[in-house]
Amino acid sequence: MYGSSWRGCWVKTRGAFVHAARRGLAVLLLAGAGTAVLAQPQPVEPVEVSPGVWMVQGASALGSPANRNFISNAGFVVTPAGVLVVDALGSPALAQELLAAIRRITPQPVRHVIVTHYHADHIYGLQALKAAGATITAHAAGRAYLHSDTAQLRLKASREELAPWIDDDTRLVGADRWVDGPLRIELGGVEFLVQPAGPAHTPEDLVVLLPRQGVLFAGDLVFRGRVPFVGQADSGRWIEALNRLLAHKPRLIVPGHGPASTSAEADLTLTRDYLQHLRQTMGEAARNLEPFEEAYARADWSRFEHLPLFKAANRINAYNTYLLMEQGK
Repeated sequence: MYGSSWRGCWVKTRGAFVHAARRGLAVLLLAGAGTAVLAQPQPVEPVEVSPGVWMVQGASALGSPANRNFISNAGFVVTPAGVLVVDALGSPALAQELLAAIRRITPQPVRHVIVTHYHADHIYGLQALKAAGATITAHAAGRAYLHSDTAQLRLKASREELAPWIDDDTRLVGADRWVDGPLRIELGGVEFLVQPAGPAHTPEDLVVLLPRQGVLFAGDLVFRGRVPFVGQADSGRWIEALNRLLAHKPRLIVPGHGPASTSAEADLTLTRDYLQHLRQTMGEAARNLEPFEEAYARADWSRFEHLPLFKAANRINAYNTYLLMEQGK
């Protein structure tokens, strides 16, 4: 997602425009330029969205020292045998606050952490949850990113731009259990279905479904009430993944960003429609060999331009989609 999670900053692409745009946006995303300075940091404050199901909601903003990179959501489910957490937030300090909040709710230990994807705003807190004794589960495709130069460069930049929340003690943490297919976890009588959903937003996307409760932890497949971060995503497969999630007909969605949704169809559809609009407008331009700047200026963004972070993200989303469509993907 946004913040220090943007993988595309160091991906080699052609043209001076790409270098300038990506470097400029990287500074925005890492430093949080253009965002309001918060007088008080937003607390990690869980809200019960379904019986035994809790979430904490990050700010609709770019990652910055002022917001401690608290720009993504995390969730947890309390059972009689322990707690399962979905995602780890954007810094070790945030994860420590999450653990403290869980302890105020239940004496049960955190048994499991499911990583929906390896973007920094969702994983820099993993070391705190690992130290608390949790078993970390993630998709096997995440290993390639975790051991890449991109991940190391991201962490280095985050230590500079998100200090003191990301520092020399912050490290990348792999999974104890890497999965490449569906996984069923039973904890305290609660059934969790962990299902691969990528490549979509990332190659390693996972979602977590509580079938009895009809609750879906969707990770960054769903951005509620704001412009998605597309980056290097396979937007065509992302649309397919959203259609599969729609078929589940969840009662409640905990998205990667934004508030919980009891209007699953509408919120899944918003993300899907944005991606489809990108592909339609940029695909037509690529097929007609129309220069990107002309295509971008001509496109109708009126349905989405009111959404938070539109100005920060839409142009680079469109440009990455333009490149993708040039390759026929």
